[in-house]
Amino acid sequence: MELGKYIKEKRKLFKLTQVELAERSGVGLRFVRELERGKATVQLNKVNQVLELFGESLYPTKINEQG
Repeated sequence: MELGKYIKEKRKLFKLTQVELAERSGVGLRFVRELERGKATVQLNKVNQVLELFGESLYPTKINEQG
C-alpha cells in the first residue's frame, strides 16, 4: 500500500480531518495534503511526526542484495 493512502486510511479510522491531523502531529496542513496525495519527495522526519500519532514510525531498512 502506498504511504499516502495508508496515512489517509489511518486518519479516517481515527476520525480526524486533515486539519486536526496536521495540528495534532505538529506539521503543516499543506504537508498532510501532499503526503496523502502521494507526493514523491517528503521529509522522513515529518512523516514520522504524523505516524507517531498512530503509534507507528517509518525507517530505512537494508535492501537484500540477492533480491
